[in-house]
Amino acid sequence: MKAAVLKAFGEPLSVEEVPDPVPGTGEVVVDVVAAPVVHYTGEVLSGARRYLLELPVVPGVGAVGRVRSVGPDATKLRTGDWVLVDPTVRSRDDARTPDITLQGWSARGAGGTRLQRHFRDGGFAEQTMVPTENAIPLGEIDPADAGRWTALIVCLIPYGGLLDADLRPGETVLISGATGALGSAAVAVALAMGAARIVAPGRDRAMLAELARRFGDRVRTVALSGTEDEDREAMQQAADGPVDVVLDLLPPSAPATAVRAPAMTVREFGRVVLMGGVGMLGGADLALPYPWLMRNSVTVRGRWMYPRTAVPALAALTRCGLLDLGGFEISEFPLAEAGAAVDHAAKDGGRFRLAVLRP
Repeated sequence: MKAAVLKAFGEPLSVEEVPDPVPGTGEVVVDVVAAPVVHYTGEVLSGARRYLLELPVVPGVGAVGRVRSVGPDATKLRTGDWVLVDPTVRSRDDARTPDITLQGWSARGAGGTRLQRHFRDGGFAEQTMVPTENAIPLGEIDPADAGRWTALIVCLIPYGGLLDADLRPGETVLISGATGALGSAAVAVALAMGAARIVAPGRDRAMLAELARRFGDRVRTVALSGTEDEDREAMQQAADGPVDVVLDLLPPSAPATAVRAPAMTVREFGRVVLMGGVGMLGGADLALPYPWLMRNSVTVRGRWMYPRTAVPALAALTRCGLLDLGGFEISEFPLAEAGAAVDHAAKDGGRFRLAVLRP
């Protein structure tokens, strides 16, 4: 089969023939129809993100495709089924605290790296092999829409955080980083889950206007000044009532103060979920005040990715029309133009725009 291979950080992808994957028990081979090229792919391939990723590797974070073959322990998947390839691979020998690797993308710690050595290659290929539980049935879809269905992979991350926050219909959610690629997707997902109001802060005034245009009165935008106290007050005024949930999705380049200001808008007994990259490349710690946390009974938790059950649940939200993937602008590239797709994603991707490889 053909695949785009990364041989060294900072080098261009090489599209070449590689061996077909050979599945064992508990594994599925999927013919890749569409693979998302997220906006920061170039930062991963250059090494700038410092992700744990052993080379050489076929990169790519998830895919949509059709089942080619299944192992003997699969009881429901059939050859030809449309599936979403969930890139979050979990070890099977510790149900409480499994090691995790993001197939073709990154790993968490030494255990995740060991797992990566088996489930190494991602979706930038004609075929990919995944654990059986990572091939999530989608039902019948139009092959022409396969690229649009890859937007689920972008939406899954904020969905995981909102599930952890126990978001309930009618609540107010503040999305920290709302003008970014993940943050803007989080706005759409929170509304699909029944949020009554979204507070959407950011510095990109054009994107703030776009969020207001797309989603109407349920979204209240806030143009940030960069002054922590002023921004916190502006966000609380925009909420026009208690903030029940804060979801942070700010990138590694953001300062800790940009996380703390929105986090401290949350009401007594409110919930804060941290999913961004602040501090991953150095910088100050978050430093939330102990007395404020304790006296207001605030829950703060981190979440990396999402639970396994999130994937079929989010697909169901899409199937029933609550989450409209039609709002994503898709730009498609053949596998031979993988490098051009990465460049396009860096320049024009993110925020309801997604580059997609069609092997």
